[in-house]
Amino acid sequence: MEKGEFSQRAPRLEAPPAFEPWVSGFLVWLQLEKGLSPNTIESYENDLNQCADFLHNQGVSDWKNAGLENYSAWMASLTDGKYALASLARKLSALRMMIRYFVTEGELGENHTELLGSPKKRRTLPHFLSIDEMEKILQSPDLSSPLGKRDHALLELMYGSGLRVSEICSIPVNAIDTDEGFARVFGKGSKERVVPLGKHAILAMRNYLIGGRPFLAKEGTGSEMFLSMRGKAISRKMVWVLVRQYAKKAGIEKKVSPHSLRHSFASHLLMGGADVRSVQEMLGHADIGTTQIYTHLGSDRLLDEHANFHPLEQEFR
Repeated sequence: MEKGEFSQRAPRLEAPPAFEPWVSGFLVWLQLEKGLSPNTIESYENDLNQCADFLHNQGVSDWKNAGLENYSAWMASLTDGKYALASLARKLSALRMMIRYFVTEGELGENHTELLGSPKKRRTLPHFLSIDEMEKILQSPDLSSPLGKRDHALLELMYGSGLRVSEICSIPVNAIDTDEGFARVFGKGSKERVVPLGKHAILAMRNYLIGGRPFLAKEGTGSEMFLSMRGKAISRKMVWVLVRQYAKKAGIEKKVSPHSLRHSFASHLLMGGADVRSVQEMLGHADIGTTQIYTHLGSDRLLDEHANFHPLEQEFR
């Protein structure tokens, strides 16, 4: 592949030697065949050189040896607030166009970028709680009563596994295996995932199943794990009320919601050094690109990630 020549301002970034001829050849094609403006070509050059530099630093030798996981990692590295959504979309577009071009030319055998999810508008996430705040909330329920045992198990499961409030309300008894330490969850879109429980959640669930749920169950009670005083499945509204009540009891003045516990679960794992892909699999909200990576992680690795990095697991070592 010969290096093309065309006139434009000096780029701000340079691609590593093994990557540069590919970028240069693609840019020549854009200029001659697509007629793109010099400014657009310069932007694409910087985008592709930035990607090439990232891949090189990750140990990828050239474009032929880059795969979906590498491209996904590059896009993930850009979503730290430094770039506008339009810039992220342009970077992904430049990469997709170049890889598609070289697949068409027969230089590459597979276009991994087709599985990359498009950048989405950033949503403001709720503030997560500190580990100390979470411990105070988890210690708030009165374990001498069936309702207290229920609430303790509910809070431990939400923080220990990162479940959504809707998943907490609907999860059946037989979906939780306290012997193996996993819960089988049906999330958004009825997608099933398996999440680790954590030792604290396992103990709390066992305590609830022995000394809590049997006293709340009534004739006609369904299979749901968490029951109200009437023996019905606990409602989303009640979970919100309980979380706020226990946060207040713990002396936490800021607004706390069920999602605060879910966000704290993810934040504390990542702060402890957990792999982001494992965390996103446990949360169950990956796009099509990241799902291709996460589904390759086995249950044993998820257990290891959870046991190694969740703060409440440390004392069991």
